[in-house]
Amino acid sequence: MAHWRDTCPLDCKVYVGDLGSGAAKHEIERAFGNYGPLRNVWVARNPPGFAFVEFEDRRDAGDAVRGLDGRLICGQRVRVELSSGRSRSRGFRGRPSYPPRRSYHDEDRYDRYKRYETICYC
Repeated sequence: MAHWRDTCPLDCKVYVGDLGSGAAKHEIERAFGNYGPLRNVWVARNPPGFAFVEFEDRRDAGDAVRGLDGRLICGQRVRVELSSGRSRSRGFRGRPSYPPRRSYHDEDRYDRYKRYETICYC
């Protein structure tokens, strides 16, 4: 069975971000339904704060993005954009998962330490 995200072209799917944890599906349907017929509305619950809206027509999706981006929906100022189709890792919170690279100053300090060590122990 195909997941609902796989049944619609990307240019008909809209990502709704910054919703907060109290987002109600019917409020999202009401706001986006003004722009055209909807196929589906999916609201994330774990973690909360975003949703996907599927339109029947790509032009309606584009109109909704232009009309609703930055507006108040479910009591929150939301970010609305066409879905990119890429999934984000669940653990990403704005920080990279790899260790940070050493900066120029760290390497400089390391080099000075090595020179000092060489001078002191020769």
